[in-house]
Amino acid sequence: MRTLMVALALAGLNLAGVGTESALAQTPSTHQHSFSGAQHWARVFDDPARDAWQKPHQVIQALHLAPDSVVADIGSGTGYFAIRLGHFVPKGRVYGVDVEPDMVRYLAQRAKRDGLPNVTAVAGAADDPRLPAKVDLAIMVDVYHHIADRGPYLRKLRNSLKSGGRVAIIDFRQDAPMGPPASQRITPDGVKAELRAAGYALAEEHDFLPHQYFLSFRVAKP
Repeated sequence: MRTLMVALALAGLNLAGVGTESALAQTPSTHQHSFSGAQHWARVFDDPARDAWQKPHQVIQALHLAPDSVVADIGSGTGYFAIRLGHFVPKGRVYGVDVEPDMVRYLAQRAKRDGLPNVTAVAGAADDPRLPAKVDLAIMVDVYHHIADRGPYLRKLRNSLKSGGRVAIIDFRQDAPMGPPASQRITPDGVKAELRAAGYALAEEHDFLPHQYFLSFRVAKP
């Protein structure tokens, strides 16, 4: 789960036509590339052209967040979703979690620059999001396939959810023209099976994203 952002780079590249240097990120040999140059990668991850297919406003609206919700954006990178979420929950809190220190620093500076004191950058670990408080929602966008030991990770995450809390997972479909190598993609049915094994139940499924599935889960009742 190095930076959890390789898939985002690919997406911005294939549809937005970013430069050759970025295009190299989609090759299997660089799939675990370190995205430590946050200033540089912000131009890729936050390319406005991404909005057309990522539909961030629609995604956040579909989450039905209350203004005081506490949200964890796991694999937040440069803050594409974390900053938007901060505007949607003005009375709440957004934890932008990433394992890359440069991304964590970048998000902290960006939140300050954008006047969003409710957005907090969190240094996570590959096996633990290290959330400082329980959350109403944990969202992973193009991140799930990067988590190596998903069972233990999801069980730890379950303990960080408030009563009634949810986990939302958005990731690339098998036929998406961007994203990780096909061998590293996980089907929606595969995600559902892994979440079920970790103690979750499917709560909602959306199909408005052109290249990604969008699944929402709650902790399963005993």
